[in-house]
Amino acid sequence: MAPKIIVLDDDPTGSQTVHSCLLLTQWDVETLQIGLRDTSPIFFILTNTRAIAPADANTITREVCHNLKIAIELEQIKDFLIVSRSDSTLRGHYPIETDAIAEELGGFDAHFLVPAFFEGGRFTRDSIHYLVVNGVPTPTHLTEFAQDSVFGYTHSYLPDYVEEKTKGEIKSDKVERFLLADVRSGCLDRLVQLKDNQCGVVDAENQTDMNQFAQDILMAAGLGKKFLFRSAASLLTALAQLPPQPIPAEAMSKYVRNGKAGAVIVGSHVQKTTEQLQKLLEISSTEPVEIDVSLLLTNPDASGLLAELLAKIHQIYATGKSPVIFTSRKELEFADIETRLNFGKRVSELLMDIVQGLPKDIGFLISKGGITSNDVISTGLKLPTARLLGQVLAGCSVVITPDNHFLFPKLPVVLFPGNVGNAEALATVYQRLNG
Repeated sequence: MAPKIIVLDDDPTGSQTVHSCLLLTQWDVETLQIGLRDTSPIFFILTNTRAIAPADANTITREVCHNLKIAIELEQIKDFLIVSRSDSTLRGHYPIETDAIAEELGGFDAHFLVPAFFEGGRFTRDSIHYLVVNGVPTPTHLTEFAQDSVFGYTHSYLPDYVEEKTKGEIKSDKVERFLLADVRSGCLDRLVQLKDNQCGVVDAENQTDMNQFAQDILMAAGLGKKFLFRSAASLLTALAQLPPQPIPAEAMSKYVRNGKAGAVIVGSHVQKTTEQLQKLLEISSTEPVEIDVSLLLTNPDASGLLAELLAKIHQIYATGKSPVIFTSRKELEFADIETRLNFGKRVSELLMDIVQGLPKDIGFLISKGGITSNDVISTGLKLPTARLLGQVLAGCSVVITPDNHFLFPKLPVVLFPGNVGNAEALATVYQRLNG
């Protein structure tokens, strides 16, 4: 029997290559049991830890694992794989999360860094992680993502990245490298030799490479090996081995409620999102609603701003157009990381109040940005679990709210990561749903 794949996802976009499974926004024992019992081979626990401080990420990861241990025992699950899913451009709380998982669930023979995400133009060759920028494979330490003020790094050669992030606890030359030649010729013999939570980094240039590696992993797991992964989404596709999604991406408008206009909410600040937003706003059936977030610096009480924004949104929707709600694009400067994260929470609270105040009969909702998407489904829509329908575009998941949802029954919601797709991608997703 195939092992259950349990994914701790640091934002809700790790499900961007699979379908028909559950996303959990809560991790009490009973909710985790629902995930373990579900017929899909894979489920996701949305921890949203990328949006919070390191100490809080550690606390939440330990809490999830503590409850998971109980749920696994209650459900008598014998075979499982744990994946710490994070950003494919190497941003996130590594090794905090994998360390916490290893300590709480214990006994891992190895943990692997597998950041390749082919739909997003990320691949790993000779242990160097690349992002394709304007058609040119670029080592990720030379991209904007490596300059992230919270998760910045200076190496895209993964063994050096590991040494940098573990502050020398794991030396570069002690990292096991699984190169393309190893992956393609099969590495089962090496996998079964690993022990004591050995760190490994894995090459993959395409999904065939990943499928081959996953096959060897599943065979080694069947022989009793216990592995932990820090990966992007492409590994999940390979481990879950799902058939094609029920409704193809181009036909996702089938889920739109009563053919109505929708709403788009944009929180992500990366350059790619800003380009996509500009293209979306060129479509005549959309109307911009810009939120000047600097107003929150001077006025913590956002009730007046909220009322003003909602009035504008309802006015646009009444004309049959889709309001596109976005935060001002200028990134603000903060004294330290904690202040920045706390301000981010205030912006998110305002965005979620807007989500709850949207017209009740909207046809669909598109959420742009990983952290924004997590907040939309967990806080804005208050979903303890959500069923994933599939992808409307490579890397962009669609979930649907339950029939008895308190605000928006059977509403299709797109979870669109900040760093996915070309300049036209957001417009393409909108047009597929808007018919």
